[in-house]
Amino acid sequence: MHVNFNRSANFLLLLISLMLVGCSDTSRAPLSVNDRPPESNHQDNSYVRHPSNKLSFFKKNKSKAASSHKNTVWERMLALYSLPEIDNERIDREIDWYLQHPASLAVIQQRAQPYLHHILEEIETKDLPGEIALLPIVESAFLPDAYSKSDASGLWQFIPSTGNDFGLQQNYWYDGRRDVYASTKAATDYLKQLSETFDGDWLLALASYNYGKGNVRKAIERNEDLNLPTDYWSLSLPEETMNYVPRLLAVARIFANAEEYNIRLQHIPNKPYFEVVDVHSQLDLPKAAELADTPLYEFLKLNPGFNHATTAPQGPHQLLIPVDKVQAFKQNLAQLPYDERVKQKYYPRGSNVLAKREEPESKRPLTTLYKVKAGEGLTAIASKNHTTLEALRKANHLTTSSVRAGMVLQIPTSNIASNKATDIPFLPKTATEKSAATQVYSVKKGDTLFNVAQRYSIPVKDVAEWNKLKMKTALVAGQKLTIKTSGQQISAAPAPTLSASNSARSINYIVRQGDSLAQISRKFNVSVTDLRKWNPPAGGSKALTPGKIIKVILSAGNRTT
Repeated sequence: MHVNFNRSANFLLLLISLMLVGCSDTSRAPLSVNDRPPESNHQDNSYVRHPSNKLSFFKKNKSKAASSHKNTVWERMLALYSLPEIDNERIDREIDWYLQHPASLAVIQQRAQPYLHHILEEIETKDLPGEIALLPIVESAFLPDAYSKSDASGLWQFIPSTGNDFGLQQNYWYDGRRDVYASTKAATDYLKQLSETFDGDWLLALASYNYGKGNVRKAIERNEDLNLPTDYWSLSLPEETMNYVPRLLAVARIFANAEEYNIRLQHIPNKPYFEVVDVHSQLDLPKAAELADTPLYEFLKLNPGFNHATTAPQGPHQLLIPVDKVQAFKQNLAQLPYDERVKQKYYPRGSNVLAKREEPESKRPLTTLYKVKAGEGLTAIASKNHTTLEALRKANHLTTSSVRAGMVLQIPTSNIASNKATDIPFLPKTATEKSAATQVYSVKKGDTLFNVAQRYSIPVKDVAEWNKLKMKTALVAGQKLTIKTSGQQISAAPAPTLSASNSARSINYIVRQGDSLAQISRKFNVSVTDLRKWNPPAGGSKALTPGKIIKVILSAGNRTT
């Protein structure tokens, strides 16, 4: 009896012990695969696991932020969040910096407004994490024309080689890395490819976007050789890449918990800001902005991919137009005569025209465009560019005289004049279509480019070039062709006052292929000596190259051909 009692007591004690052990094991809530943090390592042992209630805190606030911003890009973006929520000192440092600089987040939101909806469209189509929409904050602070010392450019900071790999053209006329539409497609394609390369590990994919896929692989292999963890947090990476991913995670967390961080989310509707419009041929950007009734500096924010004040001759011919201006733009463009689309004469890279200009191509300004410098006012800019305040405001659709550094303004070329004999503007407007040098030919049944050219005794390639046609293009009866029959181009700008004689006048002559000083002197019945006197070499250059503008003074007795 006594033995049986002891056995029963022992059994009861054992049962109680097992129950206590079981209770202690189940008291720890398990972490899901996505929520499981990376292991700490010798480089960064500051990682702290999220208690389950802390993860719930972030998720609860994400839902709260989304519900308080209905029908906005924030609601849509937060619903697409899928990166793991991680507590790490590197993330905390980035959050602290942004919270100490709240104005930077306000400016970034303002810059991002035209682009976020389109970025989210691409992200949702390709099933990428919503946090990726904020990557341009880390890359370029949402500046579409940002340029880095490593030769990266655009919202997504493509370097030239990677841009080429993903179909972004880069030439004299156009840089697809700065094209908002094209670069966003390329960046999301690239990021999706990187995520697949690293088996869906988005932190490694993001590190690769910054540091390079091959470099991240080498870092992983080094850790494997040392039997160390190979997650992002455990890798030995450059400082920039060590901060790159935490910065994105920090920004994403701030926007998900904006109210708790006392950050105001600006109202950005979840609807398209722009529409892609194909204009089918070359078009001056200031003219396009005018047709869209949009200030030029705002228009260039949507179309920063073009290197000059015109779209590329051979394309692309797509422009991003604010959605509320699209209908008016299309109607205005349809009414614009074809030969008024481009008012300037431009020349491609590699031609003799640009080979020996006095100023390097990389520093040459956009024709008729002016970038506002810090501290400049509109009145000073008008005076500097020989125009009036009223004309400057009208040309740029400005309702006030307020401008800020970095704004790009169109300078009204009709108001640019100079009394200096050697002060010749860069690529000025040529004579208008109403001048005797240009006429419009109406195509008749059976006409070809060849016989039209023969009729006017001009090269067929010139007719094709003037009308943006290919040599083999078939003509249609009633089609209008621009024909230039004069051998000279004369500036439409007013001639400066001359003291020599009331019967004398000055013109600006654009040098053509094959011209020499002797030929030009015979053309205008002036001496070579006078031509040299009127056109002293600028910057020591005496080269006479096609496209160069020279001054010619004509008297009543001069003949021209």
